[in-house]
Amino acid sequence: SIAILLYLVRKFKTPDHWYPSDLQKRARVDEYLSWQHVNIRGKGGKLFLSKVLLPLLTGQPLCPKKLEGITEELNVVLKQFEEKFLQDKPFIAGSEVSLADLVALVELMQPVGAGYNFFEERPKLAEWRRRVEEAVGKQLFQEAHEAILN
Repeated sequence: SIAILLYLVRKFKTPDHWYPSDLQKRARVDEYLSWQHVNIRGKGGKLFLSKVLLPLLTGQPLCPKKLEGITEELNVVLKQFEEKFLQDKPFIAGSEVSLADLVALVELMQPVGAGYNFFEERPKLAEWRRRVEEAVGKQLFQEAHEAILN
């Protein structure tokens, strides 16, 4: 939860780049964290639920036409993410990784876990992912996403 992450950042006085003290950078992080719930999380989670979980529960695959519509909804928010939040910056809040980047990448791994690797089609997002993974540590990133990617 975003509330828990913000609590941890404040309680443990994490490095400033995670939740910047600079008001403009912090506003950028807050803006993304507010936007992502119904956009990246909503659309990415919907794809994961529809393509992976519902077929497991019902024993029936999702109608290809429905899956196509859900994938298109995700593509719309991915484009918005690239244009509005990443723009030409290495990370959402600027030159350093932040909580916004961490939350974004975690949410975006759900569609990847469902077999939709949009990073292959989006070099800007692929480069951003690489930078976030490096900032977090590749081994930690792989451990955190092992279950969903398998």
